[in-house]
Amino acid sequence: MARISVFGIGYVGAVSAACLANDGHQVVACDVDPEKVRAINSGRTPIVERGLGEMIEKAVAEGRLTATTDTAEAVADTDISFVCVGTPSAADGSVGLTYVVSACEMIGAAIAAKGAFHSVVIRSTIVPGTMDTVCVPALEAASGLKAGSDFGVGYYPEFLRESTAIADNYDPGLIVFGTLDKKTDEILHEINAKLPCECHSVSLATAEMIKYTSNSWRAVKVTFANEIGNIAKASGVDGQLVMKILCSDLKVNISPYFMRPGFAFGGSCLPKDVRALRHLASEKHVSSHLLDAVLEANQAQIARAETMVSELGGQTIGMVGISFKTGTDDLRESPLAKLAGRLIDKGYDLKIYDPFVQTAFSEGMSGAGRGNDAVNDLSSRLVADVGDLIKGADIILVGNHYEEAMPLLMEHSLNVPMVDLLRIRPEMRSHGTYQGICW
Repeated sequence: MARISVFGIGYVGAVSAACLANDGHQVVACDVDPEKVRAINSGRTPIVERGLGEMIEKAVAEGRLTATTDTAEAVADTDISFVCVGTPSAADGSVGLTYVVSACEMIGAAIAAKGAFHSVVIRSTIVPGTMDTVCVPALEAASGLKAGSDFGVGYYPEFLRESTAIADNYDPGLIVFGTLDKKTDEILHEINAKLPCECHSVSLATAEMIKYTSNSWRAVKVTFANEIGNIAKASGVDGQLVMKILCSDLKVNISPYFMRPGFAFGGSCLPKDVRALRHLASEKHVSSHLLDAVLEANQAQIARAETMVSELGGQTIGMVGISFKTGTDDLRESPLAKLAGRLIDKGYDLKIYDPFVQTAFSEGMSGAGRGNDAVNDLSSRLVADVGDLIKGADIILVGNHYEEAMPLLMEHSLNVPMVDLLRIRPEMRSHGTYQGICW
């Protein structure tokens, strides 16, 4: 078993640390935020993710998972470090590397003080060439050592989906990594040896590119399905039926997960990664017409929903879901949060039912409201009971799927004006005051 330090106790870092500890590895989680460190050391999860709380509690109780704010301590007590810090978009759309560079500099200095071989593996999403031109130079400058010989280097992207991250970790569709040295390659193979998936060992830049290709492809599929759904509806055709039948052709390997006409995409990965890939193409003087259109069309889908709400009249809106997807409290670039902000700015009285966001606030989690930059008074707008939400609403706006809410939403879909971005019932089509965004 390996001794692993995980830098960054956000979504990827918290899940990775818990799963690695669950597998029997000795894990030290490291973060600059003392609240996150205290949460882990108390056996509590800093974020909402199905099954994560129980896994962290067990790992801490059994002594396989600890947390610290001390970089030198984390490096000294482990053999390999995973860097899982955020890479938010810069103002020009390029990938933001401030946190990655800072982590590399701190780890590099700790490696120099350690005086023994140590591997550094970046898991943060970075564009092709970043390892070679930014991360490795930062590590070498801070340590005074040579990458690939004096210390190990790797890039190992994650493909975890929020709300299903633990299941994704243990049943991955893709495992890929690049390394500069044999020892780091061997450790990564060992860590993944029991997983039911082939390990693809490639160059650093190839691994970086695969991550962006994967996320950009998912973003393209969501937008394509929405456009087909919009055109189909205007033609009197059920767009979801069109895409459902198209996706039955598994010979061309189409995943139906993203091929479902509906609302805009959001979250911590797809928007910023499409922006970063566009920026990279511009730097390389390569046209990126489709990627340009993806973001434009995604914003148009938010505007489309806003228009649909406005056309129904009314003043009070009961919104079901505010996080970027069902099963998480994450609000980073949530299209539902953006839509909520626009409607509030228009003067609507908007209340929100989202049990996962509600849990984060009511339990005082350090990550409560993370990523929210659209609704200033979010906590005061949350309603704990979906029945109460519906009773006080002139318009119901459905964004996320919550099993307990479905019966009431279906019951009131014929007597309360509704804009459905989800499709609460497969056979429902737009009629009267019930409006589905793509059907």
